[in-house]
Amino acid sequence: MRLLVLLYAVVSYFIFFAIFVYFGAFVADVFVPKSISVPAKYSENALLINIGLLLMWGVQHSVMARGWFKEMISSVVPHQVERATYVLVSSLTLAVLMLFWQPMEGIIWQVENELAQQVIWVLFGFGWVLVLLATFLTDHFDLFGLRQGWLYFVKKTYTPVVFTKSFFYHWIRHPMMLGILIAFWSVPMMTLGHLVFSLGMTLYVVIGMYFEEKGLARELGETYTSYQQETKKIIPKVY
Repeated sequence: MRLLVLLYAVVSYFIFFAIFVYFGAFVADVFVPKSISVPAKYSENALLINIGLLLMWGVQHSVMARGWFKEMISSVVPHQVERATYVLVSSLTLAVLMLFWQPMEGIIWQVENELAQQVIWVLFGFGWVLVLLATFLTDHFDLFGLRQGWLYFVKKTYTPVVFTKSFFYHWIRHPMMLGILIAFWSVPMMTLGHLVFSLGMTLYVVIGMYFEEKGLARELGETYTSYQQETKKIIPKVY
């Protein structure tokens, strides 16, 4: 049983990793057969389908992260695999979004200057690096369910990760979300479909930060509310 829990966590993580790498290429319009702006037959229902896919992603990602939902399914999904299950379901939901995403005609902007294109791609890469780095500044293995599976496997009691301010977290509270926004908007060619995607994901990020902060303030109390007063949400203070 303990080995199965650990294997479940590991498999869920590698499924996430594979889909996440594909997602980066999907957003960048490189290396994958179907990307966010790939030319294809235009569907007159493309906008409605894409909005529905974004809503599906946002609702799943937000609802499963809420404390009341975790309590509700605690009798079905034990704590040891709860996070790994969240990671797995979120990854599969993202895969569905990419699979059924509909191309939309129209170009909002297109940067022709080669130097400007290179700068934009550097920003794009920086966004993804910031996302990855932010996961390790908290606890990458806890965030993706590996720590829970490992502790259960070695018969150790799970303890929540202690809240700490490290590196980017000294200046902003959500470096991961900042990285996501940079990556989604830093493209040399913004098609209409990519714009719809970026706007939808930006709305999700804003709503997600609101509920996450409410939960952290409730869980950590004055420790987090003081931290909120000392730092900015995603844009660092300029001294």
